[in-house]
Amino acid sequence: MDIAVIGAGHVGLVSAACLAAVGHPTRVLDIDETRIEQLRSGRSPFLEPGLDELLVWGLTHEQLSFHTDPSAALSQADLVFLCVDTPNDARGSVDLSAVVSATRTAVRHVKDGAVVVNRSTAPVGTAEYIRSILEEQRGDVVDVAVNPEFLAEGTAVRDFLAPDRIVVGVWHGGTADSLYAVYEPIITRRLPSMAGDDVHQRVAGGTELVPFLVSNPSTAELTKYAANAFLAVKISFINEIASIAEELGGDVTVIAHAVGLDRRIGPHFLRAGIGWGGSCFPKDILALQGMAETRGLAARMLRAANEVNAQQRHWVVQMLQRHLKTLVGRRVGLLGLTFKPNTDDLRNAPALEIAAELSHLNARIQAFDPVVKSLPPPFDQMIEVTEDAVAAARGAEALIVVTEWPEFGQLDLAALRSVMRGSLLVDGRNFVDPESARDAGFDYLGVGRVGTPAFSVKIREGATGSGGE
Repeated sequence: MDIAVIGAGHVGLVSAACLAAVGHPTRVLDIDETRIEQLRSGRSPFLEPGLDELLVWGLTHEQLSFHTDPSAALSQADLVFLCVDTPNDARGSVDLSAVVSATRTAVRHVKDGAVVVNRSTAPVGTAEYIRSILEEQRGDVVDVAVNPEFLAEGTAVRDFLAPDRIVVGVWHGGTADSLYAVYEPIITRRLPSMAGDDVHQRVAGGTELVPFLVSNPSTAELTKYAANAFLAVKISFINEIASIAEELGGDVTVIAHAVGLDRRIGPHFLRAGIGWGGSCFPKDILALQGMAETRGLAARMLRAANEVNAQQRHWVVQMLQRHLKTLVGRRVGLLGLTFKPNTDDLRNAPALEIAAELSHLNARIQAFDPVVKSLPPPFDQMIEVTEDAVAAARGAEALIVVTEWPEFGQLDLAALRSVMRGSLLVDGRNFVDPESARDAGFDYLGVGRVGTPAFSVKIREGATGSGGE
């Protein structure tokens, strides 16, 4: 099918590159001429593993193109995906101006019979709003659907090509059929050979079709918010348990492992740390909370999840104050600046929030991140960005692991300790092995595991050699 995507941001670009890779001629429209020129050269404006390879393949095989002219991008499309930014304010109110602008662009240029698909995360009722704009200008010759994205930064290509499910919200069954046709190669796991190894490994041996869930538009819109809210609550839950474990002498890593083995719960997102960041969780939780509270609902769990997450940032500063007493003039090293590994995204990054609080307390901050080499104002005045982890540790009273980049699991801890003035290692992600850190001369502090040794998983077999129940 012929596809157009409005918006060359993270969601739009990943969606377009993947749709082109599974066989659909795809055009991307964006108003940023500089970005479009960069994309035409096959270079992504942000870090996302596997994306550059798909861009080059799509351009080389003339399956993917980038445009600033709406007519060239949209006029032949069977489906137009809206993938634009939907920021919100401090009260959770969502700014739909980009969605409205994209819709008005689509309505002027799409052909009769096309489907406008909102893939931007937007409040319940947005699809109805889009439909009203289209009907005012074109009657009922252009249909509307909702197709929420479930793409995590750092694994977005894999998440698109090997998803857990595909959700669509429609008013007409024929629209659902069109979307099924778009996703059929993914649903039936007929994936392109140039997809990354992680994609093929995820689907290896799988014979079941990817679930394709069809609902009304309001249900689909709410599904995205509900998914992110549940994950956020799960993270805050284990962080709440970590706080209790610290006070009562438990080890949250053992607790989380034991709890995660329960099939009803599962291990994912049960890792204690300094909380979530990025562009999606914070704004989506706040938006869902706002939708609930404007209708007189308390949203107690969402509010509590946000409060716990905010407190986790302060946990780092509390640990430093407890062990260093004063932070005035103290040099602190940060390992990691992005909000998660395998991305260059600094939006709502815990490292920046921690740095701001440390700077307010007159600490001196130096940091290393594998992909971030400079910072925007005002953080460029707060943080000295170093060339490697050793430089971030040099002269520091304390070293903080903020982002669990895989490289940090291979660090020479003894070398880091040897250049430091102090010996405190605050592991904000429970990523470093405590015993290895202590052997290297560190005073190790993890989230919810203060002073506890590492643990191992042991399985006792029965006399016949079969696993016990």
